[in-house]
Amino acid sequence: MSSTKTLSTLPARYAAGERRGIASICSAHPLVIEAAFLEGLVAGTDVLIEATCNQVNQEGGYTGMTPADFRRFVEEIAARVGFDTRRLILGGDHLGPNPWKHLPAEEAMQRSQVMMDAFVRAGFTKIHLDTSMGCAGEPVALSDAVTAERAARLALVAEKAAVGSGYDRPVYIIGTEVPIPGGAMEALDHLKLTSPQAALKTVEVHRGAFAALGLENAFARAIGVVVQPGVEFGNENVVVYDRTAARDLSSVLGRMPQFVFEAHSTDYQPASALRGLVEDGFAILKVGPGLTFALREALYGLDQIAAFLDGGPETLRPGMEALLLAEPKNWQKYYHGNEGELRVQRHFSYSDRIRYYWPHHDAVALVERLFERLGEQELPETLISQYLGALYPAVAAGRVEAKARTLVLEAVRSVIRTYNQAAS
Repeated sequence: MSSTKTLSTLPARYAAGERRGIASICSAHPLVIEAAFLEGLVAGTDVLIEATCNQVNQEGGYTGMTPADFRRFVEEIAARVGFDTRRLILGGDHLGPNPWKHLPAEEAMQRSQVMMDAFVRAGFTKIHLDTSMGCAGEPVALSDAVTAERAARLALVAEKAAVGSGYDRPVYIIGTEVPIPGGAMEALDHLKLTSPQAALKTVEVHRGAFAALGLENAFARAIGVVVQPGVEFGNENVVVYDRTAARDLSSVLGRMPQFVFEAHSTDYQPASALRGLVEDGFAILKVGPGLTFALREALYGLDQIAAFLDGGPETLRPGMEALLLAEPKNWQKYYHGNEGELRVQRHFSYSDRIRYYWPHHDAVALVERLFERLGEQELPETLISQYLGALYPAVAAGRVEAKARTLVLEAVRSVIRTYNQAAS
């Protein structure tokens, strides 16, 4: 069974009573990707890694990578840790006009088509079609009919690109029920769940739009619908999944057995909520900021350990603060409050917009110097207990080496492990 086949069988397995799913790793950070592969090796599972249209596109996105570049980047990490790339699934998330929505719709769609061709030719076989956003002169959110027509246009490009790609034909995810990437900007106390009727309508409108372009065979490979199951995070709080509230939405899968649901923004959900989501048909669990949040926690803890061991200052957090203040564009319009509140959010927000800064050459240098500062020494368990308390039990039990890089990887792996366990 190819890895893409693992995805394509999710709906039938759910309809047959099998309550399993898959975690979707939405990050371009090399340590996060390495952690995902290490967990995949231990669990013997496929690994699904996704890139958004803003991260990766034909113009480089904010990572500077095209889809082909991203595949090479991920495969190089897989080779280094010994993960079989036949068990790797690459996904393209929110593929549509979003990077170019400031342009007139037709120009934005033409660029989207070029992007789609590049993603599919590079072997991205899980494709989320998201054309819901208005372009220049249009409403912020488009009608279902226009959204579906544009999605079908992109699917047509994907189908043609797949013919000569040498990779599996793509499976498709349709619909969008999510806020801005990275979580909501405001405090959250409740969410409006997608109605069962809206989920059914999304499917039928897309079915018709695909048929209008002769894409019935492509639509047969649509396996997932993005809905809002009642999970989200803001800067300071997390809305936890309520199975009772989502019962009607979950039950509608019985009327659309071709599909499972894809749940976005599941970051920071407790293990019981993640398992509940999978059991209720939200078989694809997307996680991104929660992984780099764990990464940052571990790096900051190591920074404190290094300062204590050698008597010098902390360097990573002050260095990141300087970078965040010097280049505020990735956080400034998302965080609100007085200076003290902004300082907390810059580093510790659940939205984790600091993740956009880790690829910056200054941040890379800061992290490299931290690892050099600690070297390969065994760190005292008592300092791990003090500054990296969540990792202490595994270190004390001898399951994890008390070394800097290993501890960072374990911090991320522990989050991924929770997802894999919920999905299995």
